[in-house]
Amino acid sequence: MTDSTILTERRGHMLIVTINRPEARNAVNAAVHIGIGTALEEAEADAEIRVVVITGAGDKAFCAGADLVALSRGESLYPDDPAQQAWGFAGMVAHPISKPIIAAVNGFAFGGGCEIALMSDIIVAADHAQFGLPEVKVGLFAAAGGAFRPVQQLPRKIAMEHMFTGDPISAERAAHYGLVNHVVPLADLMPTALALAEKIAANAPLSVQVTKRVALGIQHGHTAADAPRWEHNAIERSALMQSEDAREGPRAFAEKRKPEWKAR
Repeated sequence: MTDSTILTERRGHMLIVTINRPEARNAVNAAVHIGIGTALEEAEADAEIRVVVITGAGDKAFCAGADLVALSRGESLYPDDPAQQAWGFAGMVAHPISKPIIAAVNGFAFGGGCEIALMSDIIVAADHAQFGLPEVKVGLFAAAGGAFRPVQQLPRKIAMEHMFTGDPISAERAAHYGLVNHVVPLADLMPTALALAEKIAANAPLSVQVTKRVALGIQHGHTAADAPRWEHNAIERSALMQSEDAREGPRAFAEKRKPEWKAR
């Protein structure tokens, strides 16, 4: 790809996708959305690609979620193309593919960054990484899968605590509860993720892909079980975004003050 916002590298049967915005904590803007979504499309269409590894540039942030600076300038985080919009946030969260996706989480994964990790099939995390959905602290909610995927991937009450408080969960604790597969020092992150990818890629590719589609209920590029959740998600988001609190939260955050919630 020519846009340096997303870097892609083919290594054997693996495609490594790197969010390359370390100056913005690898936050998601429209270019990131298009870059990740296009990379996934290309991986799905290429028989030589058997595993995708997604990571972030630098050693601090995997992805900070939505680019609030871009939003403050009036920029959209979504592309104009409806087909690309249908991929969901970051071009990924509603974009299931048959190829296994490994997230190599090199730092904090907050908001939409956590939702990217939740969409991945396997997570390898650096030992300083954290996962969090802080939207409730600013009058919003985790509308890119973060309101339903945590309860599928964590014990329900553990998930509810973190979803309700907005507090992060450490890589070690996430691994204890099964959200993360491996926790390693940062220097070992990519070698561990790539070794796992190579092990998967050594297996019969069609068998692996069928296994993923059946395990997740993926048919014709969609996960049928998620359809009613996304529909409900859209209804609730539309209502919430019309509330006073949804305006107060971001305003208070920008003004560095405690929000005054009205529950209306």
